Amino acid sequence: MKIGKSKNLRVGEWVVAIGSPFQLRFSVTSGIVSAKGRSIPNGSDSTYVPFIQTDVAINPGNSGGPLFNLEGEVIGINSQIYTRSGGYMGVSFAIPIDYAMDVADQLKENGYVARGWLGVSIQEVTSELAEALGMEVPKGALISQIIADSPAENSGLKEEDVILFFDGEEIFYSADLPLTVGAIRPDSKVNAMVLRDGLKKTITVTVGELPKDPALAFNETQQNFLGLVVEDQINDGRRLYIEGVMVTSIDPEGLAYESGIRRGDIVYSLGRAKISNVNEFKEILSSLDQEKSTTIGISRNGNKRILSLNLSK
Repeated sequence: MKIGKSKNLRVGEWVVAIGSPFQLRFSVTSGIVSAKGRSIPNGSDSTYVPFIQTDVAINPGNSGGPLFNLEGEVIGINSQIYTRSGGYMGVSFAIPIDYAMDVADQLKENGYVARGWLGVSIQEVTSELAEALGMEVPKGALISQIIADSPAENSGLKEEDVILFFDGEEIFYSADLPLTVGAIRPDSKVNAMVLRDGLKKTITVTVGELPKDPALAFNETQQNFLGLVVEDQINDGRRLYIEGVMVTSIDPEGLAYESGIRRGDIVYSLGRAKISNVNEFKEILSSLDQEKSTTIGISRNGNKRILSLNLSK
């Protein structure tokens, strides 16, 4: 099979999957590329995989099979689906072949996969922040904190910079930045376009290596004692299904993760108190008795759940 370039894929392009769903060998399904650079909020290492989203029918037995373009080139590896029923619902994901080949090369060379790292805490650019920063539309990743002696600090990035492009990739939302940085090999020099004091500026950044110690890696975000970071939901004119704050980062060794919370969850209550924004979350969190247990209400894929938080741990 000929290997193609997944970076050349365009949204709307037709693609074909071959696999053995339900042991039906050599089954062919087709569809289009719905989006690129998708992050799947499941709290796992796939946070750093820039998935290709398609509407190609993928079922058990398709995972690991090739995704082709109409030139017959492999441009992805079928991976997983988004579902509420357990079966295909029109949203499937594939690992870009460029990314998969790079991972294979790193495993051969080093025996492990090294991911890029900046050492910053970022947040979404809301409509209010965009107006305050002199931006016509809200986009990019706003740097709210920089770790001392990190790749970001050593390269000249500053707090309140808005990263608009990184290594040639446009950063529409803050979640786009970890995907882009994580896919870059450590020690690579890349250009970052930032908005600083109302002016666009290009900075050469030397990307570092994501620390193997989760505690250090998660210093990149403004964590609390629960081991998670939340942000206000983006209100782009579409109705929000539930009020609350979104979990954008979570320490896999922290209390929140241990309690069952995952990246992408919407936190709508804490200790019976309703939450609609980050400030309310912080205020309520700071008022909790850390010697007792409490409850936290989350919404995942549209389904509400009540979880227990043992704050005394």
